[in-house]
Amino acid sequence: MRKSIYVAYTGGTIGMAKSSDGYKPVTGYLEQLMASMPEFKNSIMPRYEIHEYEPLIDSSNMSPKWWLHIARDIAANYAAFDGFVVLHGTDTMAYTASALPFMLQGLAKPVILTGSQIPLCELRSDARENLITAMLIAARFAIPEVCLFFGNRLLRGNRSVKVNAIGFNAFSSPNYPDLGTAGINIDIHWKNVLPAPEQKHDVQVKAITESRVAALRLFPGMAAQVVENILSDPIKGLVLETYGVGNGPSNNKDLIYVLEQAVKRGVVVINCSQCLQGIVDMDSYATGSALARAGVINGYDMTTEAALAKTFYLFSRNFDGEQVKRKISENLRGELTLPVTDSKFHTL
Repeated sequence: MRKSIYVAYTGGTIGMAKSSDGYKPVTGYLEQLMASMPEFKNSIMPRYEIHEYEPLIDSSNMSPKWWLHIARDIAANYAAFDGFVVLHGTDTMAYTASALPFMLQGLAKPVILTGSQIPLCELRSDARENLITAMLIAARFAIPEVCLFFGNRLLRGNRSVKVNAIGFNAFSSPNYPDLGTAGINIDIHWKNVLPAPEQKHDVQVKAITESRVAALRLFPGMAAQVVENILSDPIKGLVLETYGVGNGPSNNKDLIYVLEQAVKRGVVVINCSQCLQGIVDMDSYATGSALARAGVINGYDMTTEAALAKTFYLFSRNFDGEQVKRKISENLRGELTLPVTDSKFHTL
């Protein structure tokens, strides 16, 4: 039997039409375009149902409110379909792909985010291959994860980052191997895929509602007062993008003091590296251990997108600061790599 795929069309370049003012979303246009293309009627393609969001969302306008809308949309249709494809603008796709794994509890079916750099209506577009392959993967392979497919690579959603604004290979997974590749064949690297839940049932949605979280990239000469202002009430969590393996300006006593005082007030500060590849090690250098002494939490090799989404999620579960600190450094959804001595996989 042909599998059935649910396509949640949230917006983005993939479904835009050309106008006198440039590309813009047009209600019903993507569905009409797909219906007119013989590729989507091919017998090897799954049956599909498109749900177009109203309004269509430019991904620059994405927010936790829309993450929750997408998660609930998937949950409401979970029993009726074999897999799910979420069409999304590329600018914030990695954020949505990082948030959904925390929100969709007990996921046993593939949820694949994709989009394009050029609209499907154009002759030389990456949309066709991204969409067709994402639909085929969602139909053929029981991958129990939120994934991102783009440019022939299937990535774990909460390990993905956008690395190219104009190229077709727009996304990467710097600290975790690909879940699959699409060439002549579609190859799934099952050893990299999360195990399916022991008990398969309808997926449960855990809402992300908390938004009092921020990210801050360190730079040479950053004033302590700038950090102090960001860490003022009502903020509850900060992803601090540090240098190298998690280093900061240890000789800036005022800055260290500001961080220390914020931590004492209950603000959770997570140390993530500015580097695309590598893992935070706060013991290797004095500049890293100074942050550790101030109470900054190790974010290991999480992307900024994943660290933000995880912090949103944990505070949305009404955990207090100490509970959030403990959970930040646990591997909940495959979002981080722990040292071999502490590689236990946690669930929450």
